[in-house]
Formats: sequence, C-alpha cells, structure tokens
Amino acid sequence: MKEQDTIEFIRKKDFKFIKKLGNGAFGETILIQDEYINYDFVCKKYKPLKGIPKEEYFKNFINEIKLMHLLHHNNIVRVFNYYLYPEYSTGYIVMEHIEGKEIDKYLEEYPENLNSIFEQTISGFAYLEENNILHRDIRPSNIMIDINNNVKIIDFGFGKQLNFSEDNQKSISLNWWGGEIPNDFKKNRYDFKTEIFFIAKLFQKIIETIDSSFKYESLLLNMSKIDDLERIDSFQTVLKQIKENTNTIDLFNYEEKNIYQNFANSFSKIISEKEYSAKLIMNSDVIIKNLELLHQRTMLEDSIQGREISNIFVSGSYKYFRHNDIQSWIMIDFLNFFKNLSKEKQNIVLYNLETRFDRIKSFSNLNDDEIPF
Repeated sequence: MKEQDTIEFIRKKDFKFIKKLGNGAFGETILIQDEYINYDFVCKKYKPLKGIPKEEYFKNFINEIKLMHLLHHNNIVRVFNYYLYPEYSTGYIVMEHIEGKEIDKYLEEYPENLNSIFEQTISGFAYLEENNILHRDIRPSNIMIDINNNVKIIDFGFGKQLNFSEDNQKSISLNWWGGEIPNDFKKNRYDFKTEIFFIAKLFQKIIETIDSSFKYESLLLNMSKIDDLERIDSFQTVLKQIKENTNTIDLFNYEEKNIYQNFANSFSKIISEKEYSAKLIMNSDVIIKNLELLHQRTMLEDSIQGREISNIFVSGSYKYFRHNDIQSWIMIDFLNFFKNLSKEKQNIVLYNLETRFDRIKSFSNLNDDEIPF
C-alpha cells in the first residue's frame, strides 16, 4: 500500500432497529443497537421535508458532523461515526444514546440537584465557546440529563463554527421558545453573549416552577440582562465566577436537624441486618401517606413498634430487634417536619436515611448451590 491510496473497508456494519425517536424538518432520528457489543446508539438521518432544497442544506449536515467531531466533553453528546452519500445528498450520524430526561422535567423531580445541573451546563457551553461553536437552538429538549445525573447538550443541527466576518448577519433565524428576546437581535447579532442570555432565561423559567435553593441568583441576574452591554461577556467569565463562589446554603436549621437525627437514630436501631437486595423506599408521597395512617392507628400510644416504622421505609427482607420501639413523639415530630418540606429537602432527608440504611450489615438468602462460580 502506498501513501494516498484509498483504503476500502469491505466489512459492512449492520445495526438492529429498536424504535423511532422523532422527526424534524431536516431528517429523522431512530434508536439502533449494535448486537455484537449489545450497545444502543442514536442514528440521525439527513432527510429534509418536501420543499426544502436537499442539496443546499446537505452542506449544513456535513458541517454538523465536522462540528461534533471537534467536541470531546462529558457534558456534550458524543459522535461515534458517520456515513455520507454525497451522490444522493444524504447521510447518517451515529451518536451517543442519552437515556434520561429533559432538563426541566428532570429538575421538577430532582430539584435538589439544581446547582450541580447549572454548573455542568455552564461547563459544557464554556467548552463550546472555547471551540468557537454556537449552539443556536437552546431549549429544554436539547439539554438532557442522563441516568447518572450528567448534563448532555445535544442537537447541533443549527450550529456552525463562528466566523465573525460572515456568520453573524445570518444568525437571527433562531426559533426562540422563551418569549423575551435580548437587544442583540435589534443589532442583527447572535454571539456567545446571546447564548448566555438564553441559558439564563431557560434556568429562570425552570426555577419558577420548582421549590429549590439556588446559590447563583445574582450571577443568573447578570446573565439575563436584556442589554448586552450590561450582560456578562463570556461563558468563561460565568465559569470563573462559579468556581469563585464559596457561598454555602444551610438548608436545615438546628431544630430541623435535631428532629431528623432523633428519628434517624431510632430508625437505625430497629434493623439488625438487611438482605442484599433490600432498599430504602425513596417515594416521599408514599412515606407520608403511610406515616399518617400509622399515626392514626397509634395516636393514643406512647411508643410504636419499630417494625411498623421500618416497613414504611424498607422494601425487601430484613431482620429487626423485637423490642426496639420508637417513642410516638419522635415519629410525630418527624412526620410534621418531613411533610412540610419542599421536594428538594424531602429528597435530601431520604438520601441521608439511605446512607444510614446502607451501613447496616447485609446477609444473603442464596443457598450455596445458587451462588455463581
């Protein structure tokens, strides 16, 4: 083989079709599986709707591939491969499958992670800024949170590498979903300061719908200024201010901590051992409902059998100390404290109880013949 010779890969790569994920003006997206390695991928096909000049926008599709191949960051979707068919003005991108939720829906369920999600989002966009890449389509559906609580910025179909001399006058085609627009548009300009505004507005809109403690409120305010001259100038500056922010939020006061610790200490003394597969129930609504029912059944008693409490919190098998009861006032104080907390704080309480539960000694119900190897 000589230099500059064409290398042909004879082996054809096949994937198993799983399901269709969505359709857009410029193509469709499906979920596929590589059966050899048992791994799922997202495949995006360039297939514009009728009326859209296929050949003209094929250049944008190739540009998206070029952009995404430049990106290697934990908070940005990965591209694994691509297949181009220039003679037909079409092609495919094979990329990371993000199993998770859109950012707004995720934070409704896990508001206690708001600060971390904000920090990761800024980190991802700061990386794009370093590479002179504008996303141009900032909306909740394009910022996903995976099952490991990692932000994943997706869909660069509108993106292009920044060229100040040519691109900025053509950048006002963004279909912004948030209503309020910055004065950048009046100047026929779309740059990184514009994206800072849209990220700020996205988080402000989410924060309005959740009950959570956000430690970057003043920073968000400076990001969301309508006048670009008053706005923070870059994602790198935002990232620097995040790193310099040492403010901590004391979510629970002394009395609340005392109520939790009284209950958690009593709870820890109920269970002697837990089966390996036993888990703490993490549904706060179910726990509150069952605690209220237990309170009704025992409100005239001075103490409650420990097993009646542990059954509310534990899913699975466990061994318990028969005579370790809980004083009724401890359970009542915890119930009143817990049900009046925000969703964010309820989750934090359950995470702390789960940590205590995980420390309890485990046993296995498997017989020797059932143990692998």
